[in-house]
Amino acid sequence: MNLQATHQDLLPADLSMGTVMLKVGDMKKMTDYYRSALGLDIVAEADGGLYLGRGSTPLIHLAPAAGLKVASRGEAGLFHTALLFKDQASLAATVASAAQYDPRAFVGSADHLVSEAFYFTDPEGNGIELYYDKPRTTWQWQNGQVVMDNVALPPQGYLNSHLTEASVTGQRQAGAGIGHVHLQVGDVETAQSFYVDTLGFEKTAGWHGQALFVSAGKYHHHMAMNVWNSRGAGPRKNTLGLGEVLIAVPGADDVGALADRLRHRGITANHDGAELRFEDPWRNTLRVAVA
Repeated sequence: MNLQATHQDLLPADLSMGTVMLKVGDMKKMTDYYRSALGLDIVAEADGGLYLGRGSTPLIHLAPAAGLKVASRGEAGLFHTALLFKDQASLAATVASAAQYDPRAFVGSADHLVSEAFYFTDPEGNGIELYYDKPRTTWQWQNGQVVMDNVALPPQGYLNSHLTEASVTGQRQAGAGIGHVHLQVGDVETAQSFYVDTLGFEKTAGWHGQALFVSAGKYHHHMAMNVWNSRGAGPRKNTLGLGEVLIAVPGADDVGALADRLRHRGITANHDGAELRFEDPWRNTLRVAVA
C-alpha cells in the first residue's frame, strides 16, 4: 500500500536540479557537440572527465567510459536532459546553433502551455530538451495538477520571431540551467511509489497512465518518468548514457531527512553527511547534495 507523502516528508520547495553525468564512449565527439552545438564551455576538468556549462555553472559532466555499449531503445535510463533558458532569445540562439551543427539531430518541438521546447539527440543517443518557461502566472492548475499539452511550435517561425543578433553573439554569456530530467522506466506505478511516496516529490501531472511528472514547490516538473519506449523494462545494465542525476537541496538537514526516509523504506544509500547517493528501481543513480 502506497502512503501519500505528508508535509514533513516532502522535498524542499526550493530544491534545484544539478549536473547530469553522462557515461561517454567518444569524448572528443561528445565534447564538440556540447560545446559547438549547445554553446557550453568547459567549466572544469575533474573526476576523470569534463564539466561543461555556462559561466561557472556546470550542467553536463562527460565521464569517459570507453568499452561500454549504447543502451537499446527499450531499456530504462535517460529520456532527456532539459536545459532551461531565461528568455526566448537565448533559447532561440541555442536552437539555431544546434540545428546548424547537425539538422538530423533535431527530433521535434512543442508548446507545452507552461513552456516552449525543442528536442535534439546527441551523438551517442542521449535526448536533449532546450526550453523556456512561460510566466508562472499563465500556468493553469486543475485539481492540484498543472495543465500541459503538446501544441504545434514551428521551429522556423520561432526563430524568425525570437532570434536576434545580440542573442547569437552573446549565446555563451547567457545563463542556462538544468530545468528537469526525464527518465525512461519500466512502469509508472513503481515510479510514483519511489519518486513521490518515498523521495517526497509531489505529482504535478500524468499522461494517460504512460508518464508521470513530479516537482517540488509547484514547479511544472523537476523530473518525469515515462514508458513510451520502455514499458516493462527491468534494472539497467552498465551502458553508455545516464551516469548520475544531481538534486541540490538547501541544507544538510534536507539530506538527512531524505536519508531517514530511504532507510525507513529499506533502500540502500551511501550517506556521508553532506550528500546522499542511491539508485531508483531501475538502477538510475541519484545524488542529493547541499547546493
